[in-house]
Amino acid sequence: MSEVPGIDVPKVTDWLERNVSGARSPFRFDLIAGGHSNLTFRVTGANGTRYVLRRPPLGHVLASAHDMGREHRIISGLSRSAVHVAPALGFCSDVEVNGAPFYVMAFVDGLVVHNRNEALQMLTPEARANASRSLVDTMAAIHSVDLKAAGLDDLGKHEGYIARQMKRWYGQWAQQKTRELEAVDESFEILSKCIPEQGAATIVHGDYRLDNCMVDDAGDVVAVLDWEICTLGDPLADIGLLQVYWTGPDDEQSAWAITGTTAPGFWNRADTVKRYAEVSGRDLSQIDFYVAFAYWKLACILEGVYARYLGGALGEHSAAEVLPFKVQVDAAAAKSLEYARRMK
Repeated sequence: MSEVPGIDVPKVTDWLERNVSGARSPFRFDLIAGGHSNLTFRVTGANGTRYVLRRPPLGHVLASAHDMGREHRIISGLSRSAVHVAPALGFCSDVEVNGAPFYVMAFVDGLVVHNRNEALQMLTPEARANASRSLVDTMAAIHSVDLKAAGLDDLGKHEGYIARQMKRWYGQWAQQKTRELEAVDESFEILSKCIPEQGAATIVHGDYRLDNCMVDDAGDVVAVLDWEICTLGDPLADIGLLQVYWTGPDDEQSAWAITGTTAPGFWNRADTVKRYAEVSGRDLSQIDFYVAFAYWKLACILEGVYARYLGGALGEHSAAEVLPFKVQVDAAAAKSLEYARRMK
């Protein structure tokens, strides 16, 4: 039985057969998403049935991050809503089994579009337009989930989402920054003084973008992925973040360098905002604040990754390999300040 980094094959095999109905060994484990976030494996049983197993990354992680039980709970709750998620099949909290908690979901067949080339190869222009609509409509569905019915009403604090996020990430910035960057500090000062009044709390995905969703050939969202940093709070943070991740065919390039939405057929940013306002009924007159906040938060997060690269915590890398992270931090900070200054 071959070794699979991140999987104790004999123990996980035994757990799967005892806890997942119909699971039959031997199992094949294939890593389909990894890096510095949670590791995701495709698990194929002897009878051809496929599953997905999620576990924390192998390296050092923040104490509050990568909570498998929480992520499993979110997916289980959302399965009782109109939001498409992979059905949760089991959760293992016993670290003796695999060195860390993990959970198992049913395998959903679909497409994950990471970049422009994949968008051109996988989807027609018509499907790209439909994916734009479906992505926004699915976001609105996430924000309309009945929290009590889904059992998620106590997932996090309801009030003060933006203020808490800013305090958390500014603290991370202070601890991990590799140099002074005035744009981050000035944006923080401006944004802190003009946080919009938050309405009723909803689920906030926290990392909602095209490549964190699976779509079918027609572009319809069939599953939303990566609920790792989901919490309760201000739903407009998600639509603001989507503007950072999204660069349409006619849009100015975002500070986020990796995007597949530049391919013909995808909507432009303004179209996604207009659609969200229509289907959610929410007031987006302060969208600039949420875009500024999203850029600022991205700068803080990427600076942490850049710092870990420079410190060698993520392995040996050349200066040329890590430079793109610094460039993106600088660009995101500059964009945040550009939007923030509009609110002075």
